[in-house]
Amino acid sequence: MNTSDSNTVAIEAAVFRRLIQHLMQDRPDVQNIDLMILAGFCRNCLSDWYQQAAEGHGVAMTRDEARDAVYGMPFGQWKAMHQEDATPEQLAAFEAARRKPDGA
Repeated sequence: MNTSDSNTVAIEAAVFRRLIQHLMQDRPDVQNIDLMILAGFCRNCLSDWYQQAAEGHGVAMTRDEARDAVYGMPFGQWKAMHQEDATPEQLAAFEAARRKPDGA
């Protein structure tokens, strides 16, 4: 692959926007706990990474601002609209996933 740094950044940014669209618009029904169980990250992780990246580029950002950027609305509003209480089965699977060594 032969792309310039600016093309790489543009491609990565487009992929990130598509991921956000998928999670927020196409599949808001997918619960954060299920993402954590299966992938080891969730929308909140993305917002934490977003905040860290902003700060790494000299942009001050609160956790709430980062969550607004990822969720497309205030987190509390999204949570009220889409997040369900975790089931005992989800909680057990989450704990089991947390106990797995990295890379397993």
